[in-house]
Amino acid sequence: MNITRLQFQWAKPAAAGLLLALTAGLSTQASASTLMVRMNADIRGFDGFNRDANTDTITHHIFETLVAFRGDLAIGPALAKSWSVSDDGMTYTFALRDGATFHDGKPVTSADVLWNWKWRNDPANEWVCASEFDGSKGLKVESVDTPDEGTVVFTLNKPNALFLMQLANIQCNAWIASPKNVDAHGKWIEGSAIGSGSFKLGAWTKAQSITLDRYEGYRPSGEPASGFAGDRTAKVDTVKFQIIPDTAAAEAALYAGEIDILPGFEASHLEEAKSRGITIASTPGLSWTPLLVQTLDPLMSNVKFRKAIAHAIDYDQIAEVRNMGLAGHNSSAVAQASAFYDEDFSEWPAYDLAKAKALLVEAGYKGEPVKIQTNTKYQGMYDNAVMVQAMLQGAGINAQLDVLDWAAQLDNYNAGKFQIQSFGYSARLDPSQMYGRLIGDKSKSPSRQWQNAEAEALYRTSTETTDFETRKGIFKQLHKLMVTDLPILGLYYEPVIDALGPKVTDYHVWAADKTVLFGVGKTQ
Repeated sequence: MNITRLQFQWAKPAAAGLLLALTAGLSTQASASTLMVRMNADIRGFDGFNRDANTDTITHHIFETLVAFRGDLAIGPALAKSWSVSDDGMTYTFALRDGATFHDGKPVTSADVLWNWKWRNDPANEWVCASEFDGSKGLKVESVDTPDEGTVVFTLNKPNALFLMQLANIQCNAWIASPKNVDAHGKWIEGSAIGSGSFKLGAWTKAQSITLDRYEGYRPSGEPASGFAGDRTAKVDTVKFQIIPDTAAAEAALYAGEIDILPGFEASHLEEAKSRGITIASTPGLSWTPLLVQTLDPLMSNVKFRKAIAHAIDYDQIAEVRNMGLAGHNSSAVAQASAFYDEDFSEWPAYDLAKAKALLVEAGYKGEPVKIQTNTKYQGMYDNAVMVQAMLQGAGINAQLDVLDWAAQLDNYNAGKFQIQSFGYSARLDPSQMYGRLIGDKSKSPSRQWQNAEAEALYRTSTETTDFETRKGIFKQLHKLMVTDLPILGLYYEPVIDALGPKVTDYHVWAADKTVLFGVGKTQ
């Protein structure tokens, strides 16, 4: 489906991950060789460990995972051109793409894949996804073998429905980097980013911009482009991610033709954008916007107090204010855009001030302050925190805002240092991946939100079968348990809304909520 200038069309996909192709009109602004993209905050580095959503966007254009998610959320080829699975489901054999080279011209070989696997899983690196592969959640990679330069063989402890998805997991960053990025002590060299993707690092001017240049040595597979999979050829010479923290300033830059793409456009500003000839594209998203609750905090550990908070929040109002009808309330870890979703996942404590106040009495609440951490880099997080603060105060809770620098808030999230955080999870393309991010031992991984042995057992079971209905039933059990525990208060899933200037061609908006610039062009 094409969406042209002066048009806005809300797409309701029949299945998760519908991809919309956009073709914009013409303009007479700057050089077609450079695509200008807004980024609201700087990246955190290139090693794949210290990450956030912006960092993931950059690194996945520079580096390649063996396999990647297609636009329809199926798994497709990336650095590996093909793969096969043994009859017992425990051995995966990957054939590397012909002609793949790193940005220094060195061919990518199976030895590089093995080196990356060992380096990434070194305990000193504290890879957040190590637990997805070390057996602690059921899946264990027993060995990685390299029978020849173009072949890599992974052997698992038992069949697992998530193995390929976890290799492709955007937040895991299990991409293959040149060993030259790491020094003699095994530490990533600051500012180094030698990958095999169709874009290479041009320059990183901290707090200002990140520039990616087309890598002329990139050789695609024969698979068509789709999401992060298939043909990832760069069509423009350069992409410059301009860091513009302020939302109003970013929109002004878009209207002035100073930037070409503004991802994460504010839903409340759609009509103005249309009136200015801006192309808007949107699709239901998989990025979850919740309130994080620190259940180890003395006050928040009381489930009656958490339930009082849950009843004090008007979720429908928040979703309407933020999304202008493009996305409704959803407190489950299964998005409406997921094929697994049905109305059973809408069960949640309803907005009820009288019940909230009664529960506060039962909980023995005596007016202690409750701090809601938020930031102004992400407008939605800040707006949600302001609305929730007012709602909690209306119920008699002494809610206070704690507005932090985004980097400080993210550090607190990783360390588990908060009572409540207004937060946002990057898209997880399968419900097991979202549950896997939430569930775990907080003493080992402080960023985990849900410490519950029954939930962990259900999560593991969800990874051990590929049967759709069986997995859906498991997700429903997990949701019912979440309704009882209330370890996190989900608000809604962000609709993906991107705004394009009139010179952008062949841009695709994706439920995974990632800016994908492979194959994107810019007219003269």
